[in-house]
Parts: sequence; C-alpha cells; structure tokens
Amino acid sequence: MQNKGIIKLFAILFGLVSIYQLSFTFKANQIEEEAKNAAIAKFADTEDDYQTKRNLSEVRYIDSLKTEKIKVGEEFEPIEVYNLGVSQYTYSEVEKNAMKLGLDLKGGINAIIQISVKDILKGLTNNSKDPVFNKALEDAEELQKDAQESYLESFFRAFDAIKGDTKLASPDIFANRDLSDVIKFDMSDDEVKGIIETKIDESIESAFEVLRNRIDGFGVSSPNIQRLGNSGRILIELPGAKDKKRVIELMTTTAQLQFWETYKNQDVVPYILQVNQALVEANKAKETPENDEVAEAGVEQDSTSNAIDELTGQIATDSTDVAETNPLGIQGYGGGSVVGVFLAKDKEKVLSHLNDPKNRATLPAEMRYIKFVWGIQEKDSEYSELYAIKTNRDVEPPLSGSVITDARQDYDQLSRPAVSMQMNAKGAKIWEEMTKKAYETQGYIAIVLDNIVYSAPSVSTGPIAGGNSQISGAFSLTEAVDLANVLRAGKLPASAEIVQAEEIGPSLGQEAIDSGMKSFLIALAFVLLWMIFYYGKAGIFADVALLFNILLIFGVLASLGAVLTLPGIAGIVLTIGISVDANVLIFERIREELAKGKSQKESIKDGFSNALSSILDANITTGLTALILFVFGTGPIKGFATTLIIGILTSLFTAIFITRLLIDWWIGRGGKLDFSTAMTKGLFNNVNINFLKKRKIAYVISGVFIIVSIGSLFTNKLDQGIDFVGGRTYQVRFEQPVSIEEVKGDLNAVFNSSEVKTIGGDNQLKISTKYKVEENSTEVDEEVQSKLFGALQKYLPDGMTYQEFLDGSGEGKIGKMSSSKVSPTIADDIKKSSFWAVLGSLVVVFLYILFRFKKWQFSLGAVAAVFHDVLIVLGIFSLTWKFMPFSMEIDQAFIAAILTVIGYSLNDTVVVFDRIREFLNEHTSWKLDKTINASLNSTLSRTLNTSVTTLVVLLAMFAFGADSLRGLLFALIVGVVVGTYSSMFIATPLMYDTAKKGDAAESLKKKVKEEDEA
Repeated sequence: MQNKGIIKLFAILFGLVSIYQLSFTFKANQIEEEAKNAAIAKFADTEDDYQTKRNLSEVRYIDSLKTEKIKVGEEFEPIEVYNLGVSQYTYSEVEKNAMKLGLDLKGGINAIIQISVKDILKGLTNNSKDPVFNKALEDAEELQKDAQESYLESFFRAFDAIKGDTKLASPDIFANRDLSDVIKFDMSDDEVKGIIETKIDESIESAFEVLRNRIDGFGVSSPNIQRLGNSGRILIELPGAKDKKRVIELMTTTAQLQFWETYKNQDVVPYILQVNQALVEANKAKETPENDEVAEAGVEQDSTSNAIDELTGQIATDSTDVAETNPLGIQGYGGGSVVGVFLAKDKEKVLSHLNDPKNRATLPAEMRYIKFVWGIQEKDSEYSELYAIKTNRDVEPPLSGSVITDARQDYDQLSRPAVSMQMNAKGAKIWEEMTKKAYETQGYIAIVLDNIVYSAPSVSTGPIAGGNSQISGAFSLTEAVDLANVLRAGKLPASAEIVQAEEIGPSLGQEAIDSGMKSFLIALAFVLLWMIFYYGKAGIFADVALLFNILLIFGVLASLGAVLTLPGIAGIVLTIGISVDANVLIFERIREELAKGKSQKESIKDGFSNALSSILDANITTGLTALILFVFGTGPIKGFATTLIIGILTSLFTAIFITRLLIDWWIGRGGKLDFSTAMTKGLFNNVNINFLKKRKIAYVISGVFIIVSIGSLFTNKLDQGIDFVGGRTYQVRFEQPVSIEEVKGDLNAVFNSSEVKTIGGDNQLKISTKYKVEENSTEVDEEVQSKLFGALQKYLPDGMTYQEFLDGSGEGKIGKMSSSKVSPTIADDIKKSSFWAVLGSLVVVFLYILFRFKKWQFSLGAVAAVFHDVLIVLGIFSLTWKFMPFSMEIDQAFIAAILTVIGYSLNDTVVVFDRIREFLNEHTSWKLDKTINASLNSTLSRTLNTSVTTLVVLLAMFAFGADSLRGLLFALIVGVVVGTYSSMFIATPLMYDTAKKGDAAESLKKKVKEEDEA
C-alpha cells in the first residue's frame, strides 16, 4: 500500500481530534453531575415542591457558570474556567462543544410550531376588507384540509378561481402604501406572487429569529431550532426542559404589546348595569309574556344610581334570586380602571352581552369604539377583572411594543416581580405625552399584552420622561423572566400554533441511555469475539479498526454538533454490524487468493484490491438510502440517517486503510496470518448449491407471501401511528400490571375511542387517542390529560395527585412518562415525506446500479428484490400488529427501518452482482447459469457472515434495548432475514431470467469485458 506515512498521519490526527472533541463532553457531564449533587444537597430535607426547587437549583448552578464574569450564589463554589489540552474554556464554551443529546436521551420538550401564513397575508394587506381577498383566504383554509401544498399556494389557487377583474396589485390588497416601493398598480398577478412569496419567507425568517432569541433566554443547554422547508413550520427541541406549559406559552405568545388610555370605572359601570337590567327584563318577559306591563312596572326602580353609590361594594348573590337580579354574573365593581369583577368561567358570556350591537347602540357617541379587555388572572383565583380601553376606528394603539428597545425582570414598589422596559426616542416622546394627559385628567394607562391587561396604573407623579415603563401584575418570578425575554426578543409577525408537541420525562431518557448502552456493549462484544473466532489474529486487527471506527463516529458527531438520539444509537450499533462487512469481504477475498496457492503478501495485496469494488458498491447503495432518509426525514429519522452516513464513511476509512496498516505492520515484522481458525478453515470452500434450479420454488414461496401480505394490507391494514393520522399519545407506568381490556373500556367511556398497548412490561401502557385531534390549544391539552387521569385514577396509587401523575412521581416513577401530539396537518406532511423518501431511494438506487453495471437486468433484479422485501415486511406487520406484545405502529421510525432494509438488501445484492460481473470476465467459456451459481456460492461465506453478525447485533438491541425501539428493530430483523433470502433467490434469478433470453447473456459478457478493458 502506497502513502502509508500520510495515512498514519491522518489516522493519528483524526484519533487525537476525536479524543479532544469528546473531552468537552466528558467535562460537561462532570459539571452537570456536580450541579445535580449540589441541588440534591441543598434541598435534601425539603419536601414541599421538592422537584421544582431542585430543578431550579440545577439551572441556577449551570447558569452561574456560563461565563467567568458571572458570580456564583453563596451556596455554590465558583468554577470559572476549565483546562482542556493547552487551552482554557468557560462552561459556555465547554457546553457548546460537547456532544448534544436528543430529547429521548436527556428528556425535554420537542415542538413543531406553525406560523400562520394567513395572518402574514392579512398583515401585508393592512387587514384588507376586500371581499375577494377575504373569500380567497377562507377558501384556502378549505383547500388545505385535503391538499399537500402550502397555504400560500392554496391561497393563490383560491384567488385565481374567484378573482374576476380583481388583481393582487389592487390598492385595497397588496398595492398599498406599505408595499408601494415593491408592488406597483400595473403589475401582473404572477409578478405579485413572486414578491409575496419573498415577503412571506422574510416574515417566517423573522419569526424564526424571534423564537431563537426567546429560546436563547430560556436557559436550556443545547437547544435546537430549525425551519422545516418553506412550510412556515419551525422545529424546536429543548433537551432538559421540564415545564411544557411554560415552553408552549413562551413559543406561541405573539407579544403584541400595546399601551391604551382607559375609561374610568364610573364612566362604564352604568352601561354594565344597563346591560344587566336589560337581561333581567328579557328573562322576565320570557317567563311571563302575558304580563309585560306588570313586568315593566316592577323594574322601573333606578338600580343604576344605587350601584354607582357603592362602586366598591358587592352585589347580593342570594341563590334564590341571583339568576333573576344578576344574569350577567357581576361579582363586584372594582374601582379605578377596573370596571367590573366576574367569574372567570363567565368571560365569554359577559363579553357577548357587552358587545351585543343592540346594547352597544345605547352607548354615548364618544364611547362608540370602547373595547372590553380582561386583566391577567391571579393564580388560584376564580375571578377576573374587566377593563374598558379607549380605541379608535382603526383600533390602532397610540403606542405599541415596536418602540421597546430593552426589557428586564425587576420588582415593583411592593417587591412583587415586574418587568421594566426602555423605549426608543420616538416611543419615549409619545409615552411622555400619554402620561402627561393621564396625570392631568387623573386617568389610567392600560398595558396590554396579547389582548390581556397586565396592569392599568394611574400617573400620580407627573409625566414620565425618558421612555421608562413597567409592567406589574399577578405573575411569578419565572413568568416575569419569560415576559421580559419575550418582549426583548420582539413580537412574532403572525400567530403561532403548536401542531406537534412531544414531552419526554428525564427518567425515561436515563432509561433510554442505560438500555442503549447495554445493547451497544453486548452487540460490540459479540462482534469482536466473532471476528476473532472466525478469522483468528486477523480478526484482532479488524477489531482494533472497529474500535477506532467507533471513536471516529462519536468524535465526528461531537465536532459537527450533531444531536445524538436513540435512533442515532441504533444507527451506530447497526453500523457496527454492517461495517464488519467490509473487513469480511476483504478477508474472504484474501482466503480465496491463499487457496489459489499465492504467497501471503501477494494474497493480501490482491485480496484488498479485488474486494474494493464490492465494498464501494455495497456502501454507496446503502449510503444513498441514508442520504435520502436525511433529506426527507425529520427529527429522530434525521439523527438515524446522520449516524448511518458518518458510520459508512468512517467504516470505509478504517476497513480499507487502518486494517491494511495493521496487517502490513504484522507481516512486515515476520508475522503470519491464516485469516481463519482451526474450526473455520476451509468452511464453505466445497459448497456447490444450484441456486437457479431452486428459483421456481422460491418464486412460489415469495408469491404466496406477497399475496398474503397484500391481502392483509387491504383487510387487516396497518397500525398507523399518531405520526400519520394525528392525535395524542401518552406512555403511562403503573405500580402493578393492569388489564388492557379493562383500561381500554374505561378510556373509551371518556374519549369514545382509544388505543391501548403494553410497551415493555404489563405495567406500562402506550395510550393513544384522537379525541379533539383538530384542536391544538393548551386548554384542550389540559382537558385531555385531566380526563386521562380521571379514567386511570383507580389503577394508580391511593392519594396520587394530578400533578404527581403528570410528573411521573412516586416510587419507581409511576404516572405519565412521556407524551406526544401530532396534528392531522403535519401527519399528512409526514406521510408525504415518507412516501417520497421510499420512492426516491428506489429511483436513485435503480439509476446507480444501471450506471454501475450498464444493464437494466441488474437494476430490475435489485429493485424487484427491494419491492419484495418491503412488501413482506409490511405484510408481517399487518398480520401481527394486533397481538404482538410491543408497539408495531407505522411511524417515522418504521420508515427509517424500511429504508435501512432497502439499503441492506441492496448491499447484499450488489456484492453478488459484483462477483457475477467479475466471473463473466474471468470465465468466458462458462454458461450464464454456471457463472451465476458459482458467484452465489463464492459469496455465500460473506453473505452468511455479515447476516449473522448483523442479526445478532439487532437481536441484542431487541432484547436489551429501549421498549420504544422494539417495533423498529423487529422490522430490521425481518428485513435482514428477508433481504438475505431475496438477494440469493429473487434478485439474482430475476436478473438471470431476463438476461438469458436471446443474445442478452452474450451481450452481457461482451459489455463487461469492454468495461474491464477500458
């Protein structure tokens, strides 16, 4: 081998860089462990709210180490810099360079947020009232229910269908004052569409930056945020985050901050009482319609004046007459800027009556544009305060949040958490004018965030200059920090909706790590021992190369900042199994050369040379499927594909170069290698199976399996996961084993329909429901979880609270371990991307084999075998999903398994095809059937060796790995078995049957010979 010095240098450098890169991970883990121990020690004797305080303490400890400039609290010893190699790093730098763990390994929250393109379009038109425009928006929403296109494309299609003479460049639509510099009146619709697409993309990018800034201030380590194509969706992953409600509020708050003048209490209370009295009269009229005159006489008393006299008093709520005298449900009149106090549950009813056009018609002209807004509700309070703000025809506030330049958490005069804000020069001037007017009129200014009044203070000390303002209200320190973070990051350009959310408890994450490592070590140990058992001393060199390969994989992952997930670990472990294939191919070729009587040195040289073509072809086909998976996949699938691609590249390097260096080193110092042991020497040498003779039996067997599979797919169907149909899924653990049927009956009584499966032991269930799947609000999430707790309460430990159930508390972690939510919209997109991933991989591989072997018969045989394998795997899943003791849902992970099966099957097939091409050139006098049979027999040792090692790796993962991966692993196990079978009995025989007719065989031989000569 030439250039050994350069290869040694590269190997040493790659190894050192990998070790150095992984040192950041080891240091970060050490610091996190110190934070955990410090938090446990600090709150060891605290029972109340222990977990929350401990979590906050951990976060505080970590935050204190972000830079050397930040001092640590009294309870912690300050740690400022860390020595790694010859350099010093702060914790922020250590954390940034450490390997990122995904949600399934560390626990945390994953969400996909949909930015409303409809809201952006309305904003670009300044909320146009044009009927054609607004009808197109409504029609686009209907089109979206069945379409796979983006909302913008649906809007354009809807607009074109109804536009008539209306143009997008109309003054009432997009050719408005704000867009006058880019959209002219004489532009065609096609020209405007291009500009609007750009504007939409800019708005979504703006939303992306706003969310990224909010996440940066959230305080989690290694957050991940990325746009998902041009769909307006943004993926957010927060490893270690524990408060799902807080995350959702932080991500979906649009941060529309406004400052308004308010009406005074005495200005509005008469109207509220008047509406209440009108309801009283209407109710009496319904009850005694024949006594209208009497009813009118009975209510002539002036209750308004009495109420105004006692503005701070309470209305009597005697249960006998409250419905008759107080139908509006007034609980009090507040005072100052508060115009009424009502029960929180009556909010919708109150606003509907106060905003009733008949009632509003009685308002004085100067109060025509009054707007009623609720105040922020105090925790554990059942009451809400109502405010009345002075708006205008355009409902534009005198001052908005766009003037805010900075916001920080602070405290008000009563030492309550608050948020202080600083405005720019323009805002400061308007703020001074507003506060001056409020001071002179003894009025109030409401600070409104997302249509909620946080505070409405009076101005008692004169105009406020300099642009300083403060929001105070009934919120906690954490909420104040989040609010300051949101205001500082800026507002979203449109409303945001959570279309998919997944929450994984950190305890589940630790279990995933433990099980993943266990399966990893078991699989690794088997492969190392097998290589030594089969190839003797040469197997030791292969093992050294394999261990070096693992070091490189983790080093590259860390250096690229890739996120390691549980499917990623599966990808690494699977890489261990199939990466051995390269060494197996090389060693088998060396054994063949030795059997021909060549010298050891010459056999090694020819063995490496002859195996190179097969190794490259096999790994390229697998790599192409992994690349398709990476392009079309999201989340964990992308992680799986990333590790697989990295594993393939590092495997090629270590097998071809590192193994060769070690073997040459051993031979150079006089060592001898047999590439076999006493038990394996000569194994498979005299095998002479007539594979083609058995092809018709194989066709019949495969045909039966395919027919049964297709029949089951149409009748029994597949167990489509939430990924593909939408809904909510919860993983719940109980103290004792429970009856699935009994639990399902209790859940169906609540949700009408549900799916219940054991996952792992009989005390752990995976519960899925499509209840209110179309609704994505936090309130509905809470409702579903509450109903779930109610239905399962009798199976839970006595005294377990709702919060303990959600946290997965108790001994042995009883309760909800994880949850996920997928909307039907994103489920459709996942289906689409999965379909294109599978189809794309087949097309790419077909073209590659056609390019590589120059004959369509090879491509046909390979792709037919792949279809055969995929259909049988799907059929087995369809036939068995109802009674298997583990989840066999068809989800994104299953698509990863299918594509891996495709890659593995092609890997096997291409190795056989490569040998056929070689034998066609070497044995020109042989008939085609003899050539093919000889090729299959000569590669049998390699095929079985690779299949056995891969299967054992998968079985180890299946037996000892995480429960959540058993469905994926089962698909891979079936795929490996079927793929090995199809490469010998389907792909190659089909190629033979299509090539043997006419002069195709001779043409094939001639083509191969020409290529080799060239």
